[in-house]
Amino acid sequence: MEKTPRGTSVGVDDPYDLVERCDFLTDDGRCRYAAEYGHHDPEFARTRHEDDLRCPAADPHGAWDWADCPKFRATDTARECRRCGLEERRLTGEESRPLLEEHHLEYPDDGRKELAHEITVSLCRWCHAKIHGSWARIDDEATPDPEGIAAAEGRRTKEYAELAFESAAERYGDDG
Repeated sequence: MEKTPRGTSVGVDDPYDLVERCDFLTDDGRCRYAAEYGHHDPEFARTRHEDDLRCPAADPHGAWDWADCPKFRATDTARECRRCGLEERRLTGEESRPLLEEHHLEYPDDGRKELAHEITVSLCRWCHAKIHGSWARIDDEATPDPEGIAAAEGRRTKEYAELAFESAAERYGDDG
């Protein structure tokens, strides 16, 4: 199983198996990195511009896989845990710990590899702990942890309380 630079489990054998698309890929199959950030790597940008910014990793007949692209990045912005499906619930104005955390499958500054990419998935904090403890894998069949369900339901209750209608008289104790 793949490991982090510190040696803990990332929960998958091949991080690229979980990638759907690169963060820099446009809807028409072009490389947004070369178009917008080409000044950081002029040679890469020039090569992509010569090919009309076409992404060779996104093209089914292209010469690259995601792992071959030097500018590849895939950061998951899902609002639910990739492993158990627990949905994030954030309360405005409340400083509570998020239910979901960003889990790195690959690190952008991993000196162990020639091409180091940033690949992340969203995991609830309970699944995240299980994966780093090597007790679980991301692709396991899993249900949300009871503590996670309780935390999410507690937040849902607060959301509903915020939506409840209360007249000004009720709110401020005016009897009229």
